[in-house]
Amino acid sequence: MDIKDSVTIRTATTADAQALLNIYAPYVEHTAITFEYDVPSAEEFASRIEYTLQKYPYLVAEENKRLLGYAYASPFHARPAYDWAVETSIYVNQNVKHRGIGRKLHDALENALREQGILNMYACIAYPPKEDEYLDKNSVEFHHHMGYRLVGEFYKCGYKFHRWYNMVWMEKLIGEHLPNQKTPNWPNAL
Repeated sequence: MDIKDSVTIRTATTADAQALLNIYAPYVEHTAITFEYDVPSAEEFASRIEYTLQKYPYLVAEENKRLLGYAYASPFHARPAYDWAVETSIYVNQNVKHRGIGRKLHDALENALREQGILNMYACIAYPPKEDEYLDKNSVEFHHHMGYRLVGEFYKCGYKFHRWYNMVWMEKLIGEHLPNQKTPNWPNAL
């Protein structure tokens, strides 16, 4: 059986923080995929999950009670005119990459966002001028395969491991843009 067939997607809880942090930490410590320098504490990570869930989906991929990856949305910008746009993030345990987990998470996230009334998905992606041991172009290729298009590139804006990296924005439109657009559904907003 293909691993993605045995994987379920569910909403994250703060109790998942340590397991998700175990997935995220190698990205912080050994890659330029995230521009974060220090691995956050489990408490900080739990706080991030709780904050995100106030307005947006935060999903985990699970197999036999083992978390394999996670995906979530966050505000694209704080101003109300941007309420229909989100930034997305996906992290997969590096031991199960390229086995369909990222796609399954992305598809579930896209469906949840569409049901919520979100229209635009954005991905802010670290991009190497030249691939190296810390960063390749796989994330851009993944998002392109998911239907995103490149909308902009910023040059030498991220510094990690004594190297300068670019950052690109990719966009996917997932809903109809109307003159009298209904406000998105914020299910847990305070």
